[in-house]
Amino acid sequence: MPSSSFTDLSRINVRGGDGGAGCMSFRREAYVPKGGPDGGDGGDGGDVVLVADAQLSSLIDYRFKHHFRAERGTHGQGARRHGSDGADLVLRVPLGTQVRELDPQTMEPAYLIADLTRPGQRVVVAPGGQGGRGNIHFVTSVRRAPAFAEKGEPALEHWIELEMKLMADAALVGMPSVGKSSLIARVSAARPKVADYPFTTLVPNLGMVRAKDGSSFVVADVPGLIEGASEGRGLGHEFLRHIERSALILHVVDMTGGFEGRDPVRDYRAINAELAAYADELAARPQVVVANKCDMPGIADALSRLRAQAHADGRPLFEVSAVTGQGIDELVSAVARTVGRLRAEAVVDDGAAGELTEAVERDRRRRDRHVEVTRESRHVWRVSGPAVERMVVQTDWDNEEAVAYLQHRLGRTGIDAKLADAGCATGDEVRILDFAFSYEGVEHDEGPDGVAGDER
Repeated sequence: MPSSSFTDLSRINVRGGDGGAGCMSFRREAYVPKGGPDGGDGGDGGDVVLVADAQLSSLIDYRFKHHFRAERGTHGQGARRHGSDGADLVLRVPLGTQVRELDPQTMEPAYLIADLTRPGQRVVVAPGGQGGRGNIHFVTSVRRAPAFAEKGEPALEHWIELEMKLMADAALVGMPSVGKSSLIARVSAARPKVADYPFTTLVPNLGMVRAKDGSSFVVADVPGLIEGASEGRGLGHEFLRHIERSALILHVVDMTGGFEGRDPVRDYRAINAELAAYADELAARPQVVVANKCDMPGIADALSRLRAQAHADGRPLFEVSAVTGQGIDELVSAVARTVGRLRAEAVVDDGAAGELTEAVERDRRRRDRHVEVTRESRHVWRVSGPAVERMVVQTDWDNEEAVAYLQHRLGRTGIDAKLADAGCATGDEVRILDFAFSYEGVEHDEGPDGVAGDER
């Protein structure tokens, strides 16, 4: 796989479609001199949706394009004609893609949104804005002719990080030039670049391996590690993350010591130290030791010492030669059995794919309901929170009736009470986003005005 076609970390800006505005209209027909309100609702904006696609192998589609927008909803019209919803924007990503929210100030990952590990798994990363309601929704027993409607809700825009981690049953790890690429070429149809110099492999390669009993597993050839990889030396952090996805580690050791004449046992210990330093769970991950180049002379002593070290660590060791095929069948059969056992032990939740978007949406609604009241100066207060800010931006501030309805609605949602508890007094200025109005105290009127259509 050429290095230009592999991208495992991308940052993109996503925004759902804005909601269409509701319509303020009254029925106008012959012989109907006092027709009632008939303004239709605006359409909802489209969502930006990520979908896991088993046919993709990289995030190359997001290497040069970083901004993605869904379609906006259209405005409502008279005669109760509602606007159409905007189309969703579907972005396909490889299996094993983790999606994280980025902090808008630091651009550092804030929290994990989703981990897409199953084909077809989907998650909404930028919901579209709600369409504004037409004036037909604001009719009550005391407000017979509401002369206002809601504006459409601006959609959420934010930066997210996509990180692809290879999905493989087993990962080949080891020092550079120990024969990992030759081994994956021997046991699978993968054809990685093979050469006798370090770091020949610069991108991970995947290969499907089929054992003689018909069972199969996916193996990943991860580029060679060096001491200090867990601290970011060489290509350490770039490729250690791919090992995290694999259930089994195949630790390849060059029994000849390579051109540098390294000690195989020291190499074995150094790689395991790097795995443990990067993540504690990697040290406990099931591991098979693969002693490669066992067709070469003069390796008996090194092989004996490595076998003793692997035995002390409770790990099986296989003597193989990727060049001649020595010991390959036994290794493949053993790995296939181990992978089958690990798969059987894994807890599989078949409903997880369908529940993912629902879980993300629950978290979004919880954050949406959060309201914070802060004091900016002696008589000035700031109210913030997604839901209350949405009410404000959907209000037509040039329409006195619409502003009055907003203040009534804020009182019914308990914000007036929160302000009073914080010490806000009648006449103080209350700011929400770039809008400001005077605080009129806790609203006690629970009459019918404003009840209809207050909540969606």
